[in-house]
Amino acid sequence: MPVPSALFPFEERRPLSDPTTPRGSYFEAVDDCRYKPTPHAGGAWAADEQHFSPLAGLVVHALDRYRAAGPDSGLLLSRISYDILGRLALDECEIEVETVRPGRTIELLEAVVRISGRPVLRARAWYLTALDTGAVAGGPDDRLPPPDSLAPWPASEIWPGGYIESVEIRPVAPPRPGRTAAWLATPLDLVAGGSAGPLASYLALVDTANGIAVRQPPAAWMFPNVDLTVHLHRQPRGAWTGLDTKVTFGPTGQGLTSTVLHDVEGPVGHASQILTVRPQPGA
Repeated sequence: MPVPSALFPFEERRPLSDPTTPRGSYFEAVDDCRYKPTPHAGGAWAADEQHFSPLAGLVVHALDRYRAAGPDSGLLLSRISYDILGRLALDECEIEVETVRPGRTIELLEAVVRISGRPVLRARAWYLTALDTGAVAGGPDDRLPPPDSLAPWPASEIWPGGYIESVEIRPVAPPRPGRTAAWLATPLDLVAGGSAGPLASYLALVDTANGIAVRQPPAAWMFPNVDLTVHLHRQPRGAWTGLDTKVTFGPTGQGLTSTVLHDVEGPVGHASQILTVRPQPGA
């Protein structure tokens, strides 16, 4: 069934970058490995769950802290894959990081997130050596229009939750079922005190891709993702995360969200999410 156009209002509202907007964060550090989510991290599918997007950024923050405690290798995060193992309760989480494959030019790290002692998320991150390859750099360079030229879209009219309410979304054009390109930004710190790095903050918005190009109304259909994989060919810069997203539903309950990732200078990589598609109970 087609999605009613009323699901996709496109109108101006006060930008979240307005200096009168109170500053906050998605997480507060409890100690070196434990973090407490704030209401801003609230999920879209259930009020007592975390949205996965800021948690994905928090994992990168934990990886950054782990690597900062060792010698500076000059390696760059080039791929990270997350597998969601269980319910992401809106509760304190503990992140444990270990080195799976050490190396001077290639390194693999793994992070496990636990809530109430149970593993709920496992992530593996490949770090590759940084070299000057500017002489051979090249690839598609289809840039999105700059965010300053676009109007915000009130996604909270479709999705509930503290996270969605906290994010400013500026579509390139009115969102269509299964197809949207948009810029995202937030005035909130990933971790209270502003200690998170720029890559962690950038990746904290990427999982939103599954919610900006919905094919069916979420009140009638569920389509949560069970994973997220991000490949980067360039380190993103700036405060905006650009998502050029396509969503496909298959005929047997699976879906796929595919996104070209951008910063204001152009594409930086790709993200993929596998979806479990099912009707809402009673819908």
